Amino acid sequence: MENFPIINLEKLNGDERANTMEMIKDACENWGFFELVNHGIPHEVMDTVDKMTKGHYKKCMEQRFKELVASKGLEAVQAEVTDLDWESTFFLRHLPTSNISQVPDLDDEYREVMRDFAKRLEKLAEELLDLLCENLGLEKGYLKNAFYGSKGPNFGTKVSNYPPCPKPDLIKGLRAHTDAGGIILLFQDDKVSGLQLLKDEQWIDVPPMRHSIVVNLGDQLEVITNGKYKSVMHRVIAQTDGTRMSLASFYNPGNDAVIYPAPALIGAEESKQVYPKFVFDDYMKLYAGLKFQAKEPRFEAMKAMEAN
Repeated sequence: MENFPIINLEKLNGDERANTMEMIKDACENWGFFELVNHGIPHEVMDTVDKMTKGHYKKCMEQRFKELVASKGLEAVQAEVTDLDWESTFFLRHLPTSNISQVPDLDDEYREVMRDFAKRLEKLAEELLDLLCENLGLEKGYLKNAFYGSKGPNFGTKVSNYPPCPKPDLIKGLRAHTDAGGIILLFQDDKVSGLQLLKDEQWIDVPPMRHSIVVNLGDQLEVITNGKYKSVMHRVIAQTDGTRMSLASFYNPGNDAVIYPAPALIGAEESKQVYPKFVFDDYMKLYAGLKFQAKEPRFEAMKAMEAN
């Protein structure tokens, strides 16, 4: 089996740049996912985020999750559960405006650590978008501008913990879906696995690796690249032991950004564009009800709206 793509970003600065860019291109075209090492975010920053996120879960979230499980009788289920996920989450919004100071139960040091981490991730996301532009033959800044709208991008972090699950064959940590947005940067547990992506009709594990950032492409990049790059179905398998930490940061278009295939990527021989033109917020409203279904009907629905 092919190896999951691991990209050493430091190699962009030397004579291996062309080869590294080719690896990124291949990952975007054939996987929709890749894992970054030497990405510029200091290891000590990641270690602090890891420690404080796990500490916050134990102190503030673990008991709540146990009570929820008990109230729904989930430990005794006999049939597959298809309407919920075995995860404990909260959401931090960074852009266009931050909600970090309003989220309850976070101590001040954790708020500061997450603000700093988010700034570093935002910078990395924008660097990655420019690398994608370079590979696609788009001018530098094209993707960032495409996402900008009138107030700049939406950027936020879903902080998740996936506790031990007694019936992992019946309850998913997170059901299979593609991500609606732009580019997603994931800092995941380096010991407890569970994330899988669908490639060639097979579920493939995304390997846990210390101090790495896993990158995946959302539906909007599939539209802007006119299908050259694809968003890919992924899921989280619950585990019977160990709690898996996951911080997924979503760098998405602004609500009023108009998303459509880049004209430079629609060749003369493809006289019609394949993907629709729409306002990002309209797509998100549709996605909210259809997240765990195939993406193609969402694109078709946006086409139908465009035609009216």
